[in-house]
Amino acid sequence: MSVKVCIVGCGAIGSLFAAHLARLEDVEVYAYDVSKEHTRAINERGLRISGAADFTARLHASSNAAEIPLCDLGIVATKSTHTRPAIEQTKHIFGPSSAVCSVQNGVGNEEILAEHVKYIIRGTTFPAGHVIEPGHVGFDISGDTWIGPFEPTNTPYEFVEKLSELINRAGMRVIPLKDARGAQWSKLIFNASTNPVGALTLLHHRAATRLASTGALFNALIDEGEAVAKALGIALHGDPRALVEKGASAPGKHNASMLQDILAKRQTEVDFMSGAIVDWGEKTGVPTPLNRAMWQLIKGLEHSWTDPA
Repeated sequence: MSVKVCIVGCGAIGSLFAAHLARLEDVEVYAYDVSKEHTRAINERGLRISGAADFTARLHASSNAAEIPLCDLGIVATKSTHTRPAIEQTKHIFGPSSAVCSVQNGVGNEEILAEHVKYIIRGTTFPAGHVIEPGHVGFDISGDTWIGPFEPTNTPYEFVEKLSELINRAGMRVIPLKDARGAQWSKLIFNASTNPVGALTLLHHRAATRLASTGALFNALIDEGEAVAKALGIALHGDPRALVEKGASAPGKHNASMLQDILAKRQTEVDFMSGAIVDWGEKTGVPTPLNRAMWQLIKGLEHSWTDPA
C-alpha cells in the first residue's frame, strides 16, 4: 500500500522534496501551493528540477486544499511568514495518525503547526534553489536535512524514521535524530548571520563571505547566536562558520532567501531568524545588539515599501 505525502508550500524547497519523493513507486505525492500557475504547470507538464539534479517528476498539485485526500505524512516548506495560513488551510489533510514535518527557516514554526496537527517533526534543511518559472525549479545547492521529534507533541520516533527512509530512498540525504534542536539552531545562527547582511548589502553569499568587512560581521553575529544557544543548553550540530564556508564554495552566485525577498519587495523571515535570537537572548539574559540591529534594519526596509509619510 502506498504512502500518501502532502507537501505544503511547493516553492523552491518544497518542490525539491516533492519531485524527489514522486519518483518512488510506493509514494503518492500531493502538493499544495497558492500559485495556480505553478500547480497548473506541474499537473500539465510535471515538476522539472534542473541544476544539482536534472529530472521531471509527475505528481498531483492543487491550489485548492479540499482536493487533497487525507495524507500519512506532511512536509511544510512555506516561508515562515505563511506558516499559520498554510496550516489553517490544510489541517484537514492530516488526521490523528499523521505527522507533519517543518523544513522551514528559523524557529517558531513547529509551535504554530502544533496548534492544528497532533504530531510534529522538527526539521532543518540545507538544499537551496529558486523557481525559474511555473513548474520548473533550479536546484542550486545540495545538502543534508536533519529531522527529529518536536518534543512538546511527543511525536513517536517511528514517524521520523519513516519519513527519513522515504526521502533518503528518493535521493535526498536525511539524518534522523532523537534531538534535532542542535541542528535547527546551527542553521538558525547561520541564517541570522548571512541572510540579513546579504539582504542589506545586495551581495550574493560568496561575495559577502569573501569581503573582509561583511565576513567579519558574519562571525560577530554567529558569536551572539552561539552564546544564546549555550544559555539554552543546546549543543550545536556542527559549526555555523563551516556552513558559511560551504555555501561560499558552492558554484554559481546564490542569493540568500532574504535577499530574494528584498529584491521582490516581499515580507522577509527576519522575525523567525534575527528576531528569534533577540527574543531568546532577552529570555536568557544574553546581549544580542548586532542581531537586534539586523532585525531593526530589515524591518525598516520592509516598512519603506509602504511609502510611509
